[in-house]
Amino acid sequence: MRKKGILGLLAVAATAILLVGCGKSASSTSTTITVGASSVPHAQILKHIQPQLKKEGINLKIKVFQDYVLPNKALAAKELDANYFQHVPFLNNWNKENNGTLVSAGAVHLEPIGVYSKKVKNLKDLKNGATVLVSSNVADYGRVLTLFKDAGLITLKPGTDITSATFDDIKTNKKNLKFKHSYEAKLMPQFYKNNEGDAVVINANYAVQAGLDPRKDTIALEKSDSPYANIVAVRKGDQQKPAIKKLMKALRSKSTQSWIKSHYKGAILPVTKTN
Repeated sequence: MRKKGILGLLAVAATAILLVGCGKSASSTSTTITVGASSVPHAQILKHIQPQLKKEGINLKIKVFQDYVLPNKALAAKELDANYFQHVPFLNNWNKENNGTLVSAGAVHLEPIGVYSKKVKNLKDLKNGATVLVSSNVADYGRVLTLFKDAGLITLKPGTDITSATFDDIKTNKKNLKFKHSYEAKLMPQFYKNNEGDAVVINANYAVQAGLDPRKDTIALEKSDSPYANIVAVRKGDQQKPAIKKLMKALRSKSTQSWIKSHYKGAILPVTKTN
């Protein structure tokens, strides 16, 4: 009886060790990554791919930010593994101002910036001396200038690089439009709803979040061939990590890109160029 008891205990112990070993093996195959994102549409898109990544051993955690200031700081401080809210000109400007080394892991979608107005139906109909409200996001100024240039309302100085252009690069302004650009981007929809200014420029993510439809409510909308596609940013070198590669593969998959197009009804556009 004593011998059998000892053998039984040894068998139980062996089984326990085996189970613990199996548990370690299973957990080691799962990798957790934390991605910072704007709530709309970035966090929604990330949530959409969570089940897909889980099947591939990636536990995706999403941290939502309500501004454009903190996500890059958090990424540089290693509080995040990646962030998803910005375009390359914004990233380049942030790196320049903060001596940063963050890089793009690839483009995912375009949020066409648009001009909204309760006073005119077409950008060309703005009156002489009209006030245009623009956010303080310098990296978006080239996008704004392009809209007004394409409408024939302004011209730019020769040699202007549109991705780094500012309002100082305006050469002619035939309607003497007044561009006021000292506001937080997230406040722009409220200015529009309050009927402030003659026209308000709003980023698509904040427009959609406020219940606006960029396709129907704008008086001018950015074209789909814009160089301002939204990217996933990481610390230099991390774009080669397996988990980041799986994240990008899921975001760029045909099924995800089709979902973006149908879910946002064209207000958010999947990109054709992914670099």
